[in-house]
Amino acid sequence: MKLRAITLLTIALVLAAACGGTGGTNNPSASGSVAAGGITGNITLWHAYGTGGSEETALNQLIDKIRTANPSAKITVLQVPFDQVFNKFQTEAAAGGGPDLFTAPNDELGNEVRANLLMSLDGKLAGKLSNVAQLGVDGLKVDGKLYGVPMLFKAVALYYNKDKVPTPPKTTDELMTMLKAGKTLVQNENAYHMFGWSTAFGGNLMDSSGKCVADQGGWADAFTYNLALKQAGAKFETDGGRADTSFRAGQVDMIINGPWVLGDYKKDLGAKLGVAPIPAGPKGKAGPLTGVDGWYINQSAKNVDGAIALALALTNADGQKVYADVAGDVPVRTDVTVSDPLVKAFSDASATGFARPQTVEFGNYWTPFGDAVTKIIEGKSTPQAGIAEACAAMNKANKK
Repeated sequence: MKLRAITLLTIALVLAAACGGTGGTNNPSASGSVAAGGITGNITLWHAYGTGGSEETALNQLIDKIRTANPSAKITVLQVPFDQVFNKFQTEAAAGGGPDLFTAPNDELGNEVRANLLMSLDGKLAGKLSNVAQLGVDGLKVDGKLYGVPMLFKAVALYYNKDKVPTPPKTTDELMTMLKAGKTLVQNENAYHMFGWSTAFGGNLMDSSGKCVADQGGWADAFTYNLALKQAGAKFETDGGRADTSFRAGQVDMIINGPWVLGDYKKDLGAKLGVAPIPAGPKGKAGPLTGVDGWYINQSAKNVDGAIALALALTNADGQKVYADVAGDVPVRTDVTVSDPLVKAFSDASATGFARPQTVEFGNYWTPFGDAVTKIIEGKSTPQAGIAEACAAMNKANKK
């Protein structure tokens, strides 16, 4: 608990600086104009932003500026659906192909490093990340080595329609009262979006050795609460697009989702849109997974220097300001001032989050707990039995 408290305090301090301060030592190589010259050669870039979405819009704006300023660079951009990007990269990179660089959350970072698919960047980035929050740097490290150029913090929070919910619920009891009174909520039924409820009920996923201990309390209570939400009228969707549409169309009052859809939600809801942390539970604040988006350099990259230069241009102060203003993303830099209160709310959500581990053990969380979410929410297992089964499977996979 002490280690978690220290981690959360660190997260809170660096995110507060990123969203409200201009501290740090200015480093021209890392914080100059997004269109700074010096990028040459053929560079292939992959991203997994939704087609036509606000994050793709932000990236395209930056790429256009960079191309204008670097006429000798040929930058090829490919959009890969998010549910395919990790498998596609791992398959092609393992065969010596794939892009020079790609961007994604640090979901698969540990696995990709252990498969020798990513380039270690400590030497290449020495002295170039002075204005990046340490949490952002640490989030892209595996076994002490840096494997990416940090860009954004991401964690889910509670979106709400102010016309229907003037004051967002601060606690799980308040949320339950609202639903029983006729307010509506939709949740994405998966092991990522629902992770944060566990800490609100005192749950802990792993001990210091990496052994799953979720069956020792808290996790089952969190799912018992979510079943009560469902009984009170909450909807659970396995189709994220359908969940988004229901909120954007005003069919539901609240949804738990991340900053990557903030720009899109704003287009539909405008001033009616609000963001707040996931309600706190009886055992404390909710703890959604706090991830770090970065730019990763393929071990088989054909143009390493060009790829790194492009990544630095996309993540400097100007670039992260564009992502914040256009897409509503939380910057990892301490010299980017963000005034949007909705982005600040995501900063707060990230600050109370659970920093995503890069261990082998955590990699074995997704399948058993994803299955548990489905079984529990759809009534095929009790919360206690579902969590016990998932934890046992995770420990078996980890030989714990």
